[in-house]
Amino acid sequence: MSLIAPAAFGAGPTTPEQLGELFCKASLSDEMALLDSTRTPMLALAIAEAEAKNAQIQASFPDEKPPLGDGLPWRSWQDFADGCAVGNTYWSADRVFVEVNYSFAEAPDANYTDQLVLTRSVENQDIFQLDDIALSAGMTMRSFLASAFALEPKK
Repeated sequence: MSLIAPAAFGAGPTTPEQLGELFCKASLSDEMALLDSTRTPMLALAIAEAEAKNAQIQASFPDEKPPLGDGLPWRSWQDFADGCAVGNTYWSADRVFVEVNYSFAEAPDANYTDQLVLTRSVENQDIFQLDDIALSAGMTMRSFLASAFALEPKK
């Protein structure tokens, strides 16, 4: 069951904070498909290509865990955080960075922050789209997807 309908923000989030809120709701409900319409075409392509490669590897090596065996890297750590809140927003000339603060009620020392990397939609400059996610340790979602298949198993 969806916590928030895709149309809840109309054509799309009109503020970076709205997209951050939608991201947190999707993350906490484990319904990342809620973000499908908010991705830039380049991020959507990177995800589609990675999922296709992952499926090929899984079909070729069914007894081995594929590179995306833990799912897409929507956050730095795949452990389920029971809290997610939008933090500070930073603007650059062509991007907006929105902090997403993950928290663990039972283990507050494990709390961490990722950053959503947003751009304005090409079709409608009033709408923001998710272009990448800056993860901890200097990785991004896109760089993780690219590197995940660098050492593909050989038949």
